[in-house]
Amino acid sequence: MRDIVQTDRAPDDIGPFSQAVRANGFLFVSGQIPMDPRTRELSHGDVATQAELVLRNLAAVLEAGGSSLDRVVKVGVFLKDIGEFARFNEVYARFFPAPRPARTTVEAARLPKDILVEIDAIALV
Repeated sequence: MRDIVQTDRAPDDIGPFSQAVRANGFLFVSGQIPMDPRTRELSHGDVATQAELVLRNLAAVLEAGGSSLDRVVKVGVFLKDIGEFARFNEVYARFFPAPRPARTTVEAARLPKDILVEIDAIALV
């Protein structure tokens, strides 16, 4: 059995997918982007500014699904420029203090709407 998770505290309706799916004690969160959920405006700031908004959106979806950042077991990070890895990590470390989840970080040739960072996650419910 699976349940669809939806919250107005994170961007929605940006593609044919759910914000998250809860199944078998896990929450699978779709890639979050640096979009303000209230105004639906994309952040055009640097990677640190965009990462902050993405992680706030991720936290909102996790909360709506009955989880939280401290229950995340796996994170997928997509950066437009891997050269921004250190700057991204400064922001990431504030949201995920030790012990941190497993993580994959890759450079993506092009992300939706030319954003600089997108993050998905798997968490315990």
